[in-house]
Amino acid sequence: MTNTLALTLAVLLLGALSLDLWLDGGAGALFLARKGVALIEWLAVWR
Repeated sequence: MTNTLALTLAVLLLGALSLDLWLDGGAGALFLARKGVALIEWLAVWR
């Protein structure tokens, strides 16, 4: 991954998170975080 691509992805991710916080109070990020934790717990069964 080049530095330009990494910087572009970081800016897009931060922009999406800030837009979510501004428009929805962070509900989308919280939803994704909870689903991510559930996925990790589910994958731990297969370990």
